[in-house]
Amino acid sequence: MALILLLLQQMCVYLVIVYLVSKTPLFKIFTEDAPRLPHKVLIYFVFSGFCIIATYFGEQVNGAIANTRAMGAVLGGLLGGPITGLLVGITGGLHRYSFGGFTDLACTISTTSEGLLTGAAALYLRQQNKGALLFRPLFVFWLTLAAEAMQMLIILAVARPFDHAFELVQQIAIPMLLVNSLGAALFMSIVRDQKTMFDKLSSAFSSQALKIAERCVGVLAKGLNETSSAKVARIVSEETKVGAVAITDRYKLLAFTGSGSDHHIPGTPISSRLTLDAITHNTVMYANGVEVPYGCSISQCCKLGSCLVIPLRSDTEVIGTIKMYEQKNKMFLNINRTLGEGIAKLLSNQILYGELEEKQNLLTCAELKLLQAQVNPHFLFNTLNTIAIITKRDPVKARFLLLQFSKFLRINLKRTSGLVSLSDELDHIDAYLAIEKARFADKLSVEIDLPTKLHNIQVPAFTLQPIIENAIKHGISQSVNQGHIHISGHIQDDAIELRVEDNAGLYVPPKDKEGLGMSLVDKRLKKQWGEDYGLSIEWEDDLFTRVSIRVPQHDLEAAQ
Repeated sequence: MALILLLLQQMCVYLVIVYLVSKTPLFKIFTEDAPRLPHKVLIYFVFSGFCIIATYFGEQVNGAIANTRAMGAVLGGLLGGPITGLLVGITGGLHRYSFGGFTDLACTISTTSEGLLTGAAALYLRQQNKGALLFRPLFVFWLTLAAEAMQMLIILAVARPFDHAFELVQQIAIPMLLVNSLGAALFMSIVRDQKTMFDKLSSAFSSQALKIAERCVGVLAKGLNETSSAKVARIVSEETKVGAVAITDRYKLLAFTGSGSDHHIPGTPISSRLTLDAITHNTVMYANGVEVPYGCSISQCCKLGSCLVIPLRSDTEVIGTIKMYEQKNKMFLNINRTLGEGIAKLLSNQILYGELEEKQNLLTCAELKLLQAQVNPHFLFNTLNTIAIITKRDPVKARFLLLQFSKFLRINLKRTSGLVSLSDELDHIDAYLAIEKARFADKLSVEIDLPTKLHNIQVPAFTLQPIIENAIKHGISQSVNQGHIHISGHIQDDAIELRVEDNAGLYVPPKDKEGLGMSLVDKRLKKQWGEDYGLSIEWEDDLFTRVSIRVPQHDLEAAQ
């Protein structure tokens, strides 16, 4: 019982030291799934020191030393792998051998074996994708218990005389089995807790990814090119603090910032097999420089030692990659991987949104050009025929109509797909209505009742003219009665409502969708301000057709 208490005291001193060290960045090394060579060297020194200190402070028992040396050998193998475990075991074993005693050779062999075998077990588990077991305290407890049982057997097999060895094992077996196993398990419990904390940081990095996305908003709106990629790479580098960041398309490097920028030159073809595989197979590629070797494909002097390559995807294919690097002397944490993949998804969505926005703009422009092309020939022939008829009997009026026609065409040709003031829109329809009134003579009257304060609000170009044209073409021109169009506007429910109403009442609901003019007006209004705005149609046969145009009131406030 006294021996157990002494060993427990020794173990508690170690764990206090371990707990204090766990609060420093140095402890992150012990949480790595695949430590690098520099980190393995540090693991070697730390756990060799454990073995040496344990021997120094061990308890003399019948010419032997009862201690917690096995903790160092086992943990060195589990965290550093077989070679590191072997070296820790040899160092601890040789140090124990220098103390002499009838168990010196047996302890040297057993300590070396513990480091090697636990390191081999760790390597096997990692190869089988079961590395998580290494960080489970209960698994470490039983593995250390087995390693210490092996040590007892080696003492019985090697130490002489046998009766002394047998007596010694009877005295030290239970204390050393329990204390070393418990100590290794508690150490790994601290490591596991720290590892869990580091992994949880990945969720905190989600906010960092959102910050990156916020800074990148609009940068990729016009696609993936060298200018936009350079801005994004710089933003990602500033926010993540990784060694380097690169962005490629499918064929060449678009941007590179960070360590290695002297030989990673934008515009050069992709030479990295890792990048080509990520593009070809549409999958994340990761070379940590340990299990998966990494070497710069351009320069042997490159300081970069690990690389994460994440595809950037459009709707149907990989259009490029974003690559994050760390230098050879710095570890690539899981949080970096999680953050990198999140950034890639956000950037891919921004690229996709930019492409969609561009396609929608092109489609809207094409539809608007088609609308203009439809208006011009149809209106041209009717207007020229009207002017030709009027010229003989009223040259002054004919001249007035020619000026209105010229004004209409000038406005029509200069119109863009953007916003114009309601006042400009009224100038357009004034010219249009002057010609239509001449065509229909006394059959058409128009009343415009729009308050002056509404004249400065912004509306998409060609908002009113297609609706008025529909009222004349499909309503008044088909009616035998006197035609009347009333154009009005008022504020209603925090919005501005413009109305075009005719008294023909000949509107026929379409079976599939609106005609190009009406449909385009509605689509452009919704695109500009959302689904709460756009067109609505009310009608009563042979009485009226009323088209309401709803736009936001804040445009009125901005205009004032």
